Amino acid sequence: MEIERPRSLDGALAALAAHPGADLLAGGTDLMVEINFGRKRPEHLIVVQPLAELRDLDRNGAVRVGAGVTYTRLLAEGGGSFAAVREMARTVGSPQIRNAGTVGGNLGTSSPAGDALPVLAAFDATVVLRSRRGERRIPFADYMTGPKRNARAPDEIVVAAEWRDPGPAQTFLKVGTRNAMVIAVASLCLVVERARKSVRVALGSCGPTILRAGEAERFAEELIDESGWDEPLDVSEAAAARFGELVAAAARPIDDVRGSARYRRHVLGVMARRALERVGSVVA
Repeated sequence: MEIERPRSLDGALAALAAHPGADLLAGGTDLMVEINFGRKRPEHLIVVQPLAELRDLDRNGAVRVGAGVTYTRLLAEGGGSFAAVREMARTVGSPQIRNAGTVGGNLGTSSPAGDALPVLAAFDATVVLRSRRGERRIPFADYMTGPKRNARAPDEIVVAAEWRDPGPAQTFLKVGTRNAMVIAVASLCLVVERARKSVRVALGSCGPTILRAGEAERFAEELIDESGWDEPLDVSEAAAARFGELVAAAARPIDDVRGSARYRRHVLGVMARRALERVGSVVA
């Protein structure tokens, strides 16, 4: 295995251009598992973890999170408009995993169970890619193309994720066999962006990619239209139940070692009801 340790992003891009498709190593929380279990034997490895250009985190209205930002750093961020990010980061592995794992790693692996990915989908994030040919920006909705597949070209590096600040009405929920150090059986992120009269629901670990629950989003928008976008939403039991049914119906789950398709749909419905009740009253 040949290992390169570039000192700058330009150096990493040059190395990747010379070896298209080489594996990139940041936190290594996915790649090292594959190597240790003998499922992968990279011929060429480019270490990007130390690169300062991938560690920026800017929250000046528009949010930019560099690909090298760790979950520990995300967890330390305050403010209501980062609530779902913090809730997500808290569920990622152990402190050691959170210290090493990065947003770029989740985007690079593109597993449907990636914890950060439903949040990026619900935020309508943009994935920023760079190569020696220039920079490319892809809406998250177009980035994942299948399980562990994405639109990144062999000579590109994920450098950041960007999104507009959606306001404080947001939450992330995850179900697993325990609270931490677990791969999601199912996860959900709900955002009510009152300033733009938009509701977005993204589902993880219940389909080949991160899924959006379009019918549930429209149902919630109609509920909020009735009460007023500047007013708290008093969610009735019937409305919450219907929202949960629509979210569950949007899933495309499978049976696997972590849970059955039926169980995934059930927990998605439960999480959806709780999420709507949690964020519906948040208006500031």
